[in-house]
Amino acid sequence: MATVLKPEWSKPGTILFAAEIPVNEKAFGYALAQAVEHNATLILFHAGELHFAAAPPLAGFEQGLGAELEYMDPAAMERAETHALEPLARRARSAGVHCRIVVRPGPAADQILLAAREKSADRIVMGTHAPGPIGKLLVGSVAESVLRRSPVPVYIVGPQSAAHPAESGASRSVLCAVSRMETGGLVASFAAEVAAHSHAELIVQHVIRPQDCVSPLTEECFSGIESRLLALVPARLRQKVHPEPFVVPGEPSEEVLYLSRKRNTGLIVMGAHGASAFAAIARQGVVYKVMAHAPCPVMTLSPSVLEAGAGKPVVSEPAESYLAGII
Repeated sequence: MATVLKPEWSKPGTILFAAEIPVNEKAFGYALAQAVEHNATLILFHAGELHFAAAPPLAGFEQGLGAELEYMDPAAMERAETHALEPLARRARSAGVHCRIVVRPGPAADQILLAAREKSADRIVMGTHAPGPIGKLLVGSVAESVLRRSPVPVYIVGPQSAAHPAESGASRSVLCAVSRMETGGLVASFAAEVAAHSHAELIVQHVIRPQDCVSPLTEECFSGIESRLLALVPARLRQKVHPEPFVVPGEPSEEVLYLSRKRNTGLIVMGAHGASAFAAIARQGVVYKVMAHAPCPVMTLSPSVLEAGAGKPVVSEPAESYLAGII
């Protein structure tokens, strides 16, 4: 497997906070806490829609037939959105964080990814909205597109996360949900690096759907998979993070959420294999279900990163497939 992990991903030097207007205060709290912890630069980024203003009627036009034109005012948009983000920048600077505000017009997802590359961001932090009336996470096309295409880890603060990281009461543990063994090494290595920098313990989980089993589940099967999970964690980090393997049958998102609540984890790390446009619309992808109900933030590696790490051709919108099954 080709190595694509970068040291800055687990100990970021630059964090890009993708801000909405009005600002998601919960997500900003986590972004600021990480910037303080890692002594990182914090970029408050917002991609705004252009404002429109009415122009005077043009001579020769009859009233009602295009007598007024509309023009875009990007400068006014930038001033207004920058002003809205200034209170956050002041809070960050008062906490000793080097903070910058960047506002641009254009499609939000494209601009977020472009800014992350241009500013050499090591992590993108975003918030998601609360579930709607029928219990589906309102991820939106922006978060979906960023999750699927990001060249760096994406840190998602969902609606069930604590209001502020200092108030979470979560234990110093990281839950790594391994879905596919061929990319599991990349996800587990990244989770182990994050846990080591946070002085946290690591839980490595693999969930097996009954229909994915090629033979009856036995104690020997579980033991063998647990050994493979432990082998995914780099040997140099095992004494630091004390990895615990968990292999269970069941529905992936339910089991990940159950273990996270049971162990009161502070972070879930997983590969965004199911972060396809269809899965986002249908809200059926495992990653979206976990984000909707996780009691802590979720950090993902995009399909592009995972495929590159596995040394395979990059697939922009892979089909939903969470489990490797028993091999």
